[in-house]
Amino acid sequence: MQTQFKQNDLHTGDPGNNPNSIFPPAALFNLDLLIRKMEAYAGKKSFLVFKHNKYFTVPTESIAFFYVKYEASIIVCFDRQEYLVSNSLEQIGNLVTGRQFFRVNRQYLVNFAAVKEVEHYFARKLLVNLTVPSPDKLLVPKDKSALFLQWLENR
Repeated sequence: MQTQFKQNDLHTGDPGNNPNSIFPPAALFNLDLLIRKMEAYAGKKSFLVFKHNKYFTVPTESIAFFYVKYEASIIVCFDRQEYLVSNSLEQIGNLVTGRQFFRVNRQYLVNFAAVKEVEHYFARKLLVNLTVPSPDKLLVPKDKSALFLQWLENR
């Protein structure tokens, strides 16, 4: 059954009480609840690190990127300080928000604010230049290139 709409239905319609509505009241409530939960969770706010016999927290917004070196995850901040964390890169990727960080390859998770420029590279790969120098060339594989560019554009 196809619903017919009139010109003023957008202004006077009440989709919650309209028996002909394509959205039942329960569906609207669940969608609203889901949107509120998604907005409330903005990812992990900070990471606990240990350096020079002291524990302290590093705010997530000060992190330029995470990378893996010798199977250890390392935080690199915008001030170029490096810290070792106990989580794997996959765990960190699940903790931080996908809006702010992108897993560019198996070794790097990059903050949007750290991306300076992106260049085309060989074999449809992308070369990412960051505001903070990275130890390796930061290459996005061709199967993630379109997704990475979409992430950059839709922020």
